[in-house]
Amino acid sequence: MNRRHFLAATAGLLASAAILPRGLQASAGPFEITLTEAEWRARLTPAQFKVLRKEGTERPFTSPLNDETRAGIYHCAGCDLPVYPSTTKYDSGTGWPSFWAPLEEAIGTKADRKLIYLRTEVHCRRCGGHLGHVFDDGPQPTGKRHCLNGVALTFKPA
Repeated sequence: MNRRHFLAATAGLLASAAILPRGLQASAGPFEITLTEAEWRARLTPAQFKVLRKEGTERPFTSPLNDETRAGIYHCAGCDLPVYPSTTKYDSGTGWPSFWAPLEEAIGTKADRKLIYLRTEVHCRRCGGHLGHVFDDGPQPTGKRHCLNGVALTFKPA
């Protein structure tokens, strides 16, 4: 490795660390719940499998959870872990269910470099299922927008 590669790699690592939301930890596993691809396919619908296990994205404005306004808890559709309270849900206008904060120790994050720019992926801390992304353009008190795929969540009313 020459000096130029070393400096570029160091700059990339620093940039990745800088975009992780405060209070969220980077995590890529190992996870408490691990299943084979066949087991996940048997457990999930095709749409859930595409999002949760293959890091897909559902089309905007297609989730019935966009219109959910009752009090309750949103759970990971992969392992049923409670991940977001309804008290932090808001209408971001993006077409996906959005929250300004998760439940404590419910999620993990990691750098997502699939697009031209660097994003922060949000996943279930128990099974690693891809939930969506977190951005720094949300409302107070956190200033965060957890933009999630509705198909990756289930809602349980209070």
